[in-house]
Amino acid sequence: MLLVLSDEHREHLRILTQVESAVVGEFGRIAIEFLRKGSNPKVYEGAARKLEVSSSTIQQAVEGLTYLLTESSKLMVSEIDFQDSVLVLGFPEELNKVLLQLYLDNRKEIRRILSELEPDLPHYHNLEWRLDVQLASRSLRHQVKPTMTMKLHLKQDDDISTNILQTDPATLMHIIQELEQALAEMKTNHCRRIVRNIK
Repeated sequence: MLLVLSDEHREHLRILTQVESAVVGEFGRIAIEFLRKGSNPKVYEGAARKLEVSSSTIQQAVEGLTYLLTESSKLMVSEIDFQDSVLVLGFPEELNKVLLQLYLDNRKEIRRILSELEPDLPHYHNLEWRLDVQLASRSLRHQVKPTMTMKLHLKQDDDISTNILQTDPATLMHIIQELEQALAEMKTNHCRRIVRNIK
C-alpha cells in the first residue's frame, strides 16, 4: 500500500534535502521523542541555530517526518511500498535510504507508542433486559403501555460498570433501524477505505 502525502507534508519534508544524512538521522530521533513526550521548542531552537533556519521550519520538518513514520507504521507498509512512497517525493537516493532505515529501525517502537496513546474506552460486556407491560390502571381500564428496561454492563480494564436504560418499543425500533443502517454503511467501499487507513 502506497502512502499519499499532501503538498503541505511534502513541503514540510523539503528541508531534509538541504541537510546531511547524519542530520536527517537526528531529525528522526527528534521525531520519535516528539511521539514519546510531545513537542519540545528548545530542541527546535537549537537545531534552527545550527542549520540557520527558523525554528518553525524545523518544527514543520519534524512533524512531517513524524507523520510519514507514524502513517507507515500504522499501515505496516512494506519496505518496497515505503521506498515507492518516498520515491514520489523526488528526494535524492541517499536520503531515501536514510528514511527507509529510520522507518525499519523504529516501526515497532512507533506502533507500541501509538497503541499506548489509544484511548481505553469502556466496551460491551453483557446485557440484561426485561419487558414490562401495563395493561390497566385505576383511571384507564383498557390500555397497553409497554416499557423495555435494559441493564447494560460495560467493561473497562477489569472494572465493570452498569447502566440502566428504559425506553418504549417505538424508540427501541428506531434505534435498531439506525444501527442497522450504520452497519450497512460500514459495508460500502468508502467506509472500508477509511477503516483500512485508520488501522
